[in-house]
Amino acid sequence: MHRPVTSLCLSSSVKLKLGSSGFQFTADLLYLQPAELSAEAGMSQQEALQVLQVARTDAAGGGVTALELLQKEAELKSIVTFSSHLDEALRGGIPVGKTTEICGAPGVGKTQLCLQLAVDVQVPQCFGGVEGHAIFVDTEGGFLLQRVVDMAAAAVRHCSLLAEDEEQRIAMETFTVETILSNIYVVRCRDYEELLAELHLLPNFLSARPKVRLLVIDSVAAPFQQLFDELSKRTRLLNGLAQRLIAMATSHQIAVVITNKMTTRLRSGQSQLAPALGENWGHAPTIRLLLQWEGPRRMATIFKSPGHTDTTIQYQITADGFRDTDQSEPQSKRRRTQADQSAASC
Repeated sequence: MHRPVTSLCLSSSVKLKLGSSGFQFTADLLYLQPAELSAEAGMSQQEALQVLQVARTDAAGGGVTALELLQKEAELKSIVTFSSHLDEALRGGIPVGKTTEICGAPGVGKTQLCLQLAVDVQVPQCFGGVEGHAIFVDTEGGFLLQRVVDMAAAAVRHCSLLAEDEEQRIAMETFTVETILSNIYVVRCRDYEELLAELHLLPNFLSARPKVRLLVIDSVAAPFQQLFDELSKRTRLLNGLAQRLIAMATSHQIAVVITNKMTTRLRSGQSQLAPALGENWGHAPTIRLLLQWEGPRRMATIFKSPGHTDTTIQYQITADGFRDTDQSEPQSKRRRTQADQSAASC
């Protein structure tokens, strides 16, 4: 009865109309007539009838088919990273509706990628973007306003060069640095209590702002460092946090991106670098990206994903933001190419 309307199998435009009119849960819809909903939400009677049928079927315990789930997932676009090779490896970019963890050592570019995503999520739909807003939860003081300004200016320049038709030229009138900055909501959390309190309040915030499509937490490890000696409490709180993030990603159709530190673990008598917060936490994100140094090169690896192959690409951090390098072709593709050439020579 209290399922969010954003989780129903409806088009994004219909959900936006419902959210803008104050309809947050299926219970708000059950006793309305199509004409009433049409007038209150500013939609056609056919759309209103469809909404009520879906809401009532859901309230009655009706499930959804695999085809409906596929159609729903197809509607969700991904957020580009501005690294074409990483986007290709991720089949479009950071997926909306799922949780993605970015792991890596200090200085490798985790925060830079998060800032880039907070800009990129706002790329207009006519340019293939999501055209959404972002929430940036900063736990380490890493939100650098000037870097966001630089990345926003670069994104505006990039799209202005691509603008060809009238729709794209009109979109560029509102896709400006000032607009981009005004659509990033920044929250500073200094400990795990503030972080958990903020996440408790976020569902209402998201319901009131249905255009939000990205939630960044940079980083998730820092607030829990004070619980280093209280393993059971930390594990319990992290498990609850993980479930809350997964629920928000699916019910509000947002991409949840979290950063994590690296720590040293002993395996087979040898010390190895691994993401912090333990193995239980590793099950929380749908996708895990590892950013690491290989000599002077920055490399990004997809090392956990149910829908992507393990792939490594090279990237760089420029004045404009997170970008490809000339040698950033995915390594998995290079291996296939070399195999094909070897087969051809036999």
